[in-house]
Amino acid sequence: MAAIFPFRALRPTPASAAQVAAVPYDVVNAEEAAALATGNPLSFLHVSRAEIDLPADTNPYGDPVYARAVENFGRLREAAPLVSEETPSLYVYRLQMGAHVQTGVAGCFSIDEYDRDLIKKHERTRRDKEDDRTRHILALRSQTGPVFLTHAAAADVDAIVTTTTASPALFDFSAADGVRHTIWRVAEGDTAALVAAFGRIPALYIADGHHRAASAARVRTQLRESGAGDGEWDRVLAVAFPGDQMQVLPYNRVIRDLATYTPETLLAALRERLTVTEPGPATPARKGEVAMYLAGRWYMLGLGTAPSDLDAASRLDVSRLQDLVLTPLLGIGDVRSDKRIDFVGGARGAVELERLVDTGKAAVAFSMFPVSVDDLMQISDAGGIMPPKSTWFEPKLRDGLLSHMI
Repeated sequence: MAAIFPFRALRPTPASAAQVAAVPYDVVNAEEAAALATGNPLSFLHVSRAEIDLPADTNPYGDPVYARAVENFGRLREAAPLVSEETPSLYVYRLQMGAHVQTGVAGCFSIDEYDRDLIKKHERTRRDKEDDRTRHILALRSQTGPVFLTHAAAADVDAIVTTTTASPALFDFSAADGVRHTIWRVAEGDTAALVAAFGRIPALYIADGHHRAASAARVRTQLRESGAGDGEWDRVLAVAFPGDQMQVLPYNRVIRDLATYTPETLLAALRERLTVTEPGPATPARKGEVAMYLAGRWYMLGLGTAPSDLDAASRLDVSRLQDLVLTPLLGIGDVRSDKRIDFVGGARGAVELERLVDTGKAAVAFSMFPVSVDDLMQISDAGGIMPPKSTWFEPKLRDGLLSHMI
């Protein structure tokens, strides 16, 4: 089953929602966050990335950052203002990016189910990032950004979502990046039916937000052990979307140097291992293909048929590129720590890869075919772990629109 719980959201008023809404804290660095928040004192980035309001040399994990987040959160609650719902509710959250539309249900989900892997993971988390969001949640006593979940499509859930979206929206605005965000409150009379419909969904999968979920679980443990009073700290804020509506974009690779190779010798080494077609398109058309940009030209690399004894995660294109090219030829080992590799996710695509190579910021770039939601579910069901930077889900949810006070 998939337990979902209505909650008393802390949210902006409709008039201030567009100003408050902010990109997820972990998709921008401090410099980018500061630029996005410039001139907008209501931006939730002042809360989620409070270091932008402190001196540039401030340790982003230092005590002053969390103290400033608390201060900014209190100020925002007054200035926006942020209001608390009178009754616990569920919400429908629609994202529209160009022609793509996906509609999910926002609510609180069970940390017990997370711990028991009924909410399934596909990614390892880093302790330092967990520490950061754990401290942030504890300081604010609030989960301020939702985890991004997916699940197998369910007709009974879809029916209630359709009914809800026929009513007037609570929020409806387009962000600066052109993504339209629309949120409806589920009618009280439909809430119990929606809870029951989720109870018939066998599993949920984390698409994005592994660190938020892991941090919520750590907060639950700390508050339980400390004897803190009543609170909804046994739940995690999330939005769950049907898998057949999700959009996964490529997560591309760029390498800073060619190790011991020149462009010519690297091509010769690749031809000994793979099928190399030149000139090739800038984006692969199917699984098993990787487009490579090297010395001003695009090439298509054919990875060949994956050995049958590989598990599902090892058959992913990002894994096979790593095993066939990045490690043996370019010497890229642990992609979590190797400073010679970087990643370009989302819609920036081939143009950004060309720019990085043409300006000398990278020596070679690899354009990937996106991983499917089916791959994610299959690997998660098997208890597997996907390689780092395998999936880029777009469009993104916004922080600050629905917060869960604990």
